[in-house]
Amino acid sequence: MAKTIINRLSDRRVRTARVGMHPDGGGLYLRVTAGTGAFNRYWLFRYADRRTGKDRQLGIGQLDTVSLARARSAARECRELLLAGKDPVETRRLQHASQRLTDATALTFDQCAAAYIAAHRAGWSNVKHGLQWPTSLATYVTPVFGSLPVAAIDTGLVLKVLEPIWATKSETASRVRGRIEAILDWAKARGYREGENPARWRGHLDKLLPAVTKVRKVEHHPALPYGQVAEFMIELRQLTGPAAKALQFTISTAARSDEVISMRWPEVDLAAKLWTVPPERTKSRRGHRVPLSEPALAILREMMPKGADNIGHKYVFPGAKVGRWAIEQCSASSSALMPGVRRPGCRGTWIPSRATAMWSRTVFGRRSAIGRPSAPISRARWPKRHSRISMAMKRSGPTSAATCSRSGGG
Repeated sequence: MAKTIINRLSDRRVRTARVGMHPDGGGLYLRVTAGTGAFNRYWLFRYADRRTGKDRQLGIGQLDTVSLARARSAARECRELLLAGKDPVETRRLQHASQRLTDATALTFDQCAAAYIAAHRAGWSNVKHGLQWPTSLATYVTPVFGSLPVAAIDTGLVLKVLEPIWATKSETASRVRGRIEAILDWAKARGYREGENPARWRGHLDKLLPAVTKVRKVEHHPALPYGQVAEFMIELRQLTGPAAKALQFTISTAARSDEVISMRWPEVDLAAKLWTVPPERTKSRRGHRVPLSEPALAILREMMPKGADNIGHKYVFPGAKVGRWAIEQCSASSSALMPGVRRPGCRGTWIPSRATAMWSRTVFGRRSAIGRPSAPISRARWPKRHSRISMAMKRSGPTSAATCSRSGGG
């Protein structure tokens, strides 16, 4: 048997070879063709198809980009494929098809984030919550790995986002971490990534970062004790405009500010003294009815359009433009209600503790005056309804107590 000679060519020869096929041995060839003003030199691997015996060629690359050493390495891999019973051309074709499929289905983190937000936005009752998601991700995540494939996100990248703000903006950092975790879970469920979630807190990041409560002490906003509500209401009634009226109504009903500022007249039954909040406008997505006291009814009568105006489609606390409610005009939004509380005539330090539930949890002292359930109840871990009854006993009047014990203090 004739001995196969390999490594026939040298670096100098491959660059000076004339037109033709120049074998290096082992199936590797340098093919030289005449071009415009220069020669074209590229590598080929030639072999015989085992089934048909026909000659097949696999391009390895041009000499300008693939050196002699790299071409010999590629030819060696082709010979190993043949030894394993595989066809080099078909193997490369399958690899390219697999890569095209991967590229077609791969998404960046930003793309996954946009898809996640679009899929879940309808379930978010708070408009501000839906706006904070893309804003926080664009501010802190996108500059670090937003353009990277979601499958490539690892713990190091997540920490690169969180560590600079973990101590200085602990609340924001905690929310960003949770949002990254949710998006990565979504990507895994959709088949865009595999493995563990690098943004998971319990059992993972809690070993690398201190707890938020240990980094920065939580400071709650000042809240108005319910014993001072009467004095505050006297001062508040001196103000005019939809924002002041909306704040008075919010205090009178202990409703969530989001429910009040987008309140429509068809929800109000003055005769029955009831306000029915539809499910689509509640945080829990469950509708509820609010009994209206005489002060609340007086505010509604004052806000009711005069004359022959049709109130069937209008907001109770409208903005400056027709067809809009006060939140769009910054007159009765939660952020606009607060300046009215801060002004000198209204006890400048009384501000809401939450923009989405300002007075339902603070004005009547659910946290500041009534506080949490009594210590014996907390330690005994009694059912929540017992805690509500305990809180109801501190309310003044049977209606307020009954409302508290049934609805949890709303």
